[in-house]
Amino acid sequence: MNTTTDNKSKKPVRVWVDGCFDMMHYGHANALRQAKAMGDVLVVGVHSDEEIAKNKGPTVMKEEERYAAVAACKWADQVVPNAPYNTTVEILREHNIDFCVHGDDITTMADGTDCYQAVKDAGLYRECKRTQGVSTTELVGRMLLMTREHHKRNESSIANVGAQELGSFSEVGKKQRRTTISHCLPTSKRIVQFSEGREPKETDKVVYVDGTFDLFHIGHIEFLKRAKALGDFLIVGIHDDQTVNAIKGANYPLMNLHERALSVLACRYVDEVIIGAPYSVTEDILSKEYKVDFVAHGKTTVEVDLDGQDPYKLPKERGIYVEIENPNSTLTTQGIIERIIQNRVLYEERQKRKNQKALLESQKEAEEKQNKH
Repeated sequence: MNTTTDNKSKKPVRVWVDGCFDMMHYGHANALRQAKAMGDVLVVGVHSDEEIAKNKGPTVMKEEERYAAVAACKWADQVVPNAPYNTTVEILREHNIDFCVHGDDITTMADGTDCYQAVKDAGLYRECKRTQGVSTTELVGRMLLMTREHHKRNESSIANVGAQELGSFSEVGKKQRRTTISHCLPTSKRIVQFSEGREPKETDKVVYVDGTFDLFHIGHIEFLKRAKALGDFLIVGIHDDQTVNAIKGANYPLMNLHERALSVLACRYVDEVIIGAPYSVTEDILSKEYKVDFVAHGKTTVEVDLDGQDPYKLPKERGIYVEIENPNSTLTTQGIIERIIQNRVLYEERQKRKNQKALLESQKEAEEKQNKH
């Protein structure tokens, strides 16, 4: 038997994952990473705004923004827009899928039925582990906090707020399931899982960019795509929480350093990340670990460092500083927060509905586990 021919003719295993992917975060990326590891080609179905509004409530990010965010994740091979909220055997057949993957929690339709019941019954369902410590609901809770007058003091970032502060956004009848700030507990294993582990070749042009990359969004993605196009190997410096808060104040960042680093590492244009990079570009950044050929920044206002200096003074003096035009620069972290502020009542209602739904889903989950035993 010719094993070489056998391997060549072996059909690639096509895996399906679907979801809302609202404010695409590292929890979403980790689900895609796990699903991709189960097969060869990962097809990601993304629900439309209309479908989500019917079953869950309003989204923060518009559907085109969500499609683009998923497409930029390095584990996604294909994106299917307007995927049905109820995953059917027909949609899997239509895209030549071998099986569907979802986290180890139940997701229900507006009428309370399990979205994955049909594919479970057909034996086309597999589970991956849900990432603890992050969810879109929880991130919206952090942003709702910023709309409270008493919290608009320039003292600390939302990423450092205690769980009790978020309690009032999530009341479920007499019982309370609290929306909490549950910090990402970074492990070397998770960072390695998200890392490429690739070194630049001697001939590679190395590009360096830096920033906060809070609530990682398509404005960031488009900037990183254009920065990568300047060379071959893209390094992203991510400033630590204390630096961001000292420069930006007003409760920033919303996500802590490791949450932000994982979101950036999941982006297909990024080769390496410096966790806790200095705010000003130093000699060490330019030549110690890698020889940097270009330092890039968007055509946006640059906040000076705490000493009043231009953080890009050194690369500018060396003639390696490049400014990037970004058509998506109108979408900013502040802009996303403004969406929440402008629709505060709507999103508080969404949080309430989401928590009521979560309570029913956890009861359903407990029943399903009981039936298995």
